[in-house]
Amino acid sequence: MPALNVEFSDRELDDLRQIAKERGTSMKALVRQAAAADIARHRALQEGAEAFRRFFQDHAGEFAAAFPDDEPPAPDEGRAA
Repeated sequence: MPALNVEFSDRELDDLRQIAKERGTSMKALVRQAAAADIARHRALQEGAEAFRRFFQDHAGEFAAAFPDDEPPAPDEGRAA
């Protein structure tokens, strides 16, 4: 299995040791769990953002009708005559 060396300050290392002890786990398992949780959170945020983009695109006309003042000007509207 691939490995990763991570450097911590003395304070961070002390905190990790204490947390691992309190949870009854190893420091290695604690760090792996934290990384896995962050990866899962990142993926969920990406999926949520993509779902929102799809929803917004699918309902763009409805949003435009409901909030006309928030619509950007048409390409020709912003130019001086």
